[in-house]
Amino acid sequence: MKILKIQALRGPNIWSIRKTKLIQMRLDLEDLEFRPTNEIPGFKTRLQKLIPSLYTHFCSPGHEGGFFERVEEGTWMGHVIEHIALEIQTLAGMDAGFGRTRSTKTPGVYNVVFSYFEENVGIYAAKAAVRIAEALINDIDYFLEDDIITMRQMRDKERFGPSTGSIIDEAVARDIPYIRMNDSSLVQLGYGKNQMRFRATLTDKTSSIAVDIAGDKEETKRILKEQAIPVAQGTTVSDQEELLAAIAEIGFPLVIKPLNGNHGKGASINLKTEKEAIDALFYAQRFSKKVIVERFITGYDFRVLVIDNKMVAAAKRTPAHVIGDGEHTIRELIEIENQDPRRGYGHENVLTEIGIDRDTEDMLSKKNYTLDSIPAQGEEVCLKSTANLSTGGTSVDVTDMVHPHNIFVCERIARVIGLDICGIDIMAENLTQPLHETGGVVLEVNAAPGFRMHLAPSEGQARNVAVPVLDMLYPPGKSARIPIIAITGTNGKTTTTRLIAHIIKNNGYRVGYTTSDGIYIHNSLLVEGDTTGPASAEFVLKDPTVEFAVLETARGGILRSGLAFNQCDIAILTNIQADHLGISDIHTLDDLAYVKQVLIESVKPHGWAVLNADDQNCIRIGKETDHCNVAYFSMNADNAVIHDHCSNGGVAAVNDGGYLTIKKGEWKIRIAKISHIPITFNGSVDFMTQNAMAATLTTFLWGFKVEDIRSSLETFIPSPAHTPGRMNVFEFKDFKILVDYAHNPDGLKGLSKYLKSSDSTFHTGVISGTGDRRDDDIREMGRVAAGMFNDIVICQEKYLRDRTAEQIISLIEEGIKEVNPLASYEVAPNSEAAWNYIINKVKPGELITIISNSIDNAYGTVKQYQDKTATSKK
Repeated sequence: MKILKIQALRGPNIWSIRKTKLIQMRLDLEDLEFRPTNEIPGFKTRLQKLIPSLYTHFCSPGHEGGFFERVEEGTWMGHVIEHIALEIQTLAGMDAGFGRTRSTKTPGVYNVVFSYFEENVGIYAAKAAVRIAEALINDIDYFLEDDIITMRQMRDKERFGPSTGSIIDEAVARDIPYIRMNDSSLVQLGYGKNQMRFRATLTDKTSSIAVDIAGDKEETKRILKEQAIPVAQGTTVSDQEELLAAIAEIGFPLVIKPLNGNHGKGASINLKTEKEAIDALFYAQRFSKKVIVERFITGYDFRVLVIDNKMVAAAKRTPAHVIGDGEHTIRELIEIENQDPRRGYGHENVLTEIGIDRDTEDMLSKKNYTLDSIPAQGEEVCLKSTANLSTGGTSVDVTDMVHPHNIFVCERIARVIGLDICGIDIMAENLTQPLHETGGVVLEVNAAPGFRMHLAPSEGQARNVAVPVLDMLYPPGKSARIPIIAITGTNGKTTTTRLIAHIIKNNGYRVGYTTSDGIYIHNSLLVEGDTTGPASAEFVLKDPTVEFAVLETARGGILRSGLAFNQCDIAILTNIQADHLGISDIHTLDDLAYVKQVLIESVKPHGWAVLNADDQNCIRIGKETDHCNVAYFSMNADNAVIHDHCSNGGVAAVNDGGYLTIKKGEWKIRIAKISHIPITFNGSVDFMTQNAMAATLTTFLWGFKVEDIRSSLETFIPSPAHTPGRMNVFEFKDFKILVDYAHNPDGLKGLSKYLKSSDSTFHTGVISGTGDRRDDDIREMGRVAAGMFNDIVICQEKYLRDRTAEQIISLIEEGIKEVNPLASYEVAPNSEAAWNYIINKVKPGELITIISNSIDNAYGTVKQYQDKTATSKK
């Protein structure tokens, strides 16, 4: 077997609209295509022995053991690898569950698709599944546990922690989108101007001053003490001399901890001698030069969580410990405790495994114990000086037991320090009585407190503390989203995108839009190039100034990564023509339509799909679309689809007697005379008229006023400013030059009506092909050109894509000669030669059409010549 390609899908895709995190592996079975599993001796037995849990996979029989039945009957290895990849993720703690395996048009090559939780783990699972299958086929021992351990380690390195994860889970439950902004825990909720960012439990609303105060434990104590909040008696020291002075003032027992510590690191408690205190000082100074020395308060360790100035949870925390049984050593008891299924590596389970470190040994030495000591039956042996869950501690929910006065005190603390999310550590006998009655004190105030002890306590009621966080960030009435209009199709995407953005900008919105020539935020080009994929869409959605997103969405990005958004308000499908066929398993127009349909399926309920009623594939998609509203546009007012659609109360845009007209049921709303819309070139360019219809219908459906749409249509001038590379006409004294991005035969045909309507007496075309198209698609460029131009220049210096220039030129020549064996054409070796040829032989009345991917920076070349000509006249 050979892995040809592995790619991670991250949004709605051709395999699933809702399962957005998928690995797609292109796998060549080679000779295994002729050896299903029932023809591999012992394969099923070895598979059952290595991964017995595969018995739980239902597969097509629909019951447990179904997958093994398929293996026994005979199934192909791609299918087996899909199930192995899913199951080894489950064994590593990630129950993914969704998979598909499909053959391609290439014999023996399959797309193996399965879901993942963490992207790199999913990619690893794909490769590991192939290794496992090969070992089983060849009867070679395989150590599966090594893969499981590796995948767990990768998972814990990449995945969100429990606090971040809980907020994301709650956001998803509320249909609030999110974007991970780095490899750690920085996350954006929502899009554009409605975004909110957070990292762990720090949010956009968290005061940096409050975080600084909470990080300085001495400053925190001072402020709380001034506000009559009970705190532990203590001071800060930097050396042994200051420590001894503090001991003289405070007395024993003591707590010593780093000034800027967290998670209990460097802390020592219940210190009763100078030697213990000095050792604890040196230990704490490994984490912070300044060290807090406090009076040790007896009682229990409580954590109270306050969010948006409201107490939402409280937990009693107990340091990691074991209970003696009179038989096992402390080391053995720790091993037994770590076998508790609730304990896991890092944050993977409710509890964390107990580790052995200096703190553990110090705690034991205070009782004159070692790890090899055997405690008595029922004796509790404390292993850590702090109750942090990350060191193996446990928690008990006590939220409903907190006295109202203590609630008042904690909510007041959050306001005094200024934290929106505040964790308050309290030492007291209980929280059921006021602190001033029990002698309880506040030990610390924590910015970015962990949520795990509340989300999954060892005992008591779990509290979804992410709910008040989302309530705070997105109170009732505040949207997390911005409007998204997405455009796809074979031709016309970019102009339609630009025209829609122009209409929306004229209505007062700050627009971000992506096109095949760059990313624009309002009127500024920020990124040049073909920016029609998911990364470019995400660029716009991340921008905090954007109020409205208009996103050109090409097939390549959908196939490569899926969509960057899980839903849009309006999706437009301009047309489906024969382009990019033979690439990425897309061989027919039906295949291409299936890819484009992903965008239509992403439209939210009550949103709109805007489709071309002059295109049969668009019509079919319209008939299959039942999750949202559908509207059509057509060049023909008598189009049967339009007639039936509007008879049933539907909405459409048509060319009605030369007017761009909206039909709403039986009513007609005239928007503008088509000849008055500049991009239609007096109505002579049908594909531009269709673009105008799609944009008009879309903005009408959104709710913009007719007069505002009309005004925008009439001020959108075909030019390098509004439509770079699309129907850009440059007029000179005796001739004209048209620059257009007609990169496929259908696009080139679209120019023919304009050429025929022009007053030019001679037509020259500069054309090229694209190397990754089918042979006949490249020939068709020659055929179409032969029927349009009196003279043809073939210039092929880019877009070779695994072909040579000579191969592409030869195919174009074949197409030209099929239509006109005597046609005049020239082959130019480069852009400069092509330009010199056409400009040196130009005739009065000639129209030169340059397909912009033929001459590098065609617009710049023509503009430079225009400026030079103007200067020479002066």
